[in-house]
Formats: sequence, structure tokens, C-alpha cells
Amino acid sequence: MPRSKHSIEVASRWRCTRGLRALACEQGSASLEFLTVGIILLVPLVYLVLALAAVQAGALGVEGAARQAARVAVIAADQGASDAAVDRAVRVALADYGIDAGAASVTVRCDRADCLEPGARVSISVDARVELPLVPDFLAVTAVGSVPIEATATQTVSRFAGAAG
Repeated sequence: MPRSKHSIEVASRWRCTRGLRALACEQGSASLEFLTVGIILLVPLVYLVLALAAVQAGALGVEGAARQAARVAVIAADQGASDAAVDRAVRVALADYGIDAGAASVTVRCDRADCLEPGARVSISVDARVELPLVPDFLAVTAVGSVPIEATATQTVSRFAGAAG
């Protein structure tokens, strides 16, 4: 006597729920689970890589700006030329890395009263904020959407500076 379609489905479901055969009856669900878990883990991982790349680029830009500003500060002819050269060096270096130079702050410190005196040590500090990728503009200016970065570089004025050449 032939079995009905309903009795075959009930019997096969009963066999799939018992023991190791339950794994074999879930055909196709492993690939779906892999895709779901993969996407859930992949999206944050990709964002983490993008954020770390942005912060690293910002750190390189700020460090390069401080180093170049210190170099041009110690070879300037006078204080006015030194200030202009420092400002220009910081703006160019930060622009190369996509950092807003207007929002950065630059601090110049000297170990002597005359910063251009031979043997004087000039320190330049550059502070900037790097905006994280994919953060809306209204959050980017807050501490949530940006990372503060600071770099300091020190150069010594040549002992032959100002000598007639």
C-alpha cells in the first residue's frame, strides 16, 4: 500500500531531528550563516582599517609639518621671515595630508630670548584634529568624530647663522 505524501514528510522530518542526521538535513544553511556572520564581522573590520589609515595619515602629516616648520624656522634671516616660513610650511604639509590647516594650532618655543641666535634651540608643536571617515559633519567637530594629534620637532640654529658668507 503506497504511503501518502504527508506521512513521508513527517517521517523525514522526524529522522532529521534525531542525532547526527540533523546536520545533514540543514542543507544550504551553512553558506547563509557564513555570509551573515562574515558581513557582520567584515563591515566593522573594514571601518577599523579605514579609521586607522586616516589617523596614521594625520599623524604623518602633523609630524611632517612640525619637522619642516622647525627646519625653516632656524634658517630664516629674521623673526618676521621665520614666522612666515613656519606658517607656510605648516599649511603646505597639512594640506598634503588633507588636514584643515586653519583648525591646527602651532606653538613656537625657544630656549633663549632671541630665537635666531646661533646655538638656540627652536621647538615647534603642531596640534590638529583628524576627522574619522564616514562620520557626519555635525559629529566631526566633536570629540566623538575626530582624533586629536600632536607632534613636536626641535632644531638648533647653526652656529654659523648670521655670519657673512
